[in-house]
Amino acid sequence: MPKPSPTAAKRLETLLAGDSRVQVRKMFGHPAAFVNGNMCVGTFGNDVFVRLDEAGVRSLTRVEGIRSFEPMPGRPMKQYLVLPPSLLRDSKQSKKWVQRSIEYALSLPPK
Repeated sequence: MPKPSPTAAKRLETLLAGDSRVQVRKMFGHPAAFVNGNMCVGTFGNDVFVRLDEAGVRSLTRVEGIRSFEPMPGRPMKQYLVLPPSLLRDSKQSKKWVQRSIEYALSLPPK
């Protein structure tokens, strides 16, 4: 399992920009954002991942470099995608996908 990355943690903090709907806590030993108990965005090593509805997954998989989030090799988590470095460098686009992930988590039943 990769070690938590301070760079990825800082990137997550910037992407969440103090959104009061979000609670950050550890998942797999890495910072992750939760809304109503549902994980929506997080880090894993140097990666930042988002959770999306089916339409969001279909749309985001068209972006070059997108891959499934697999905390264990060969065991992808459904609905979770890793944002590629090219998308993370575009703050407007990466924030758009993080916000879309938060909105999706808000639509789920609270845990």
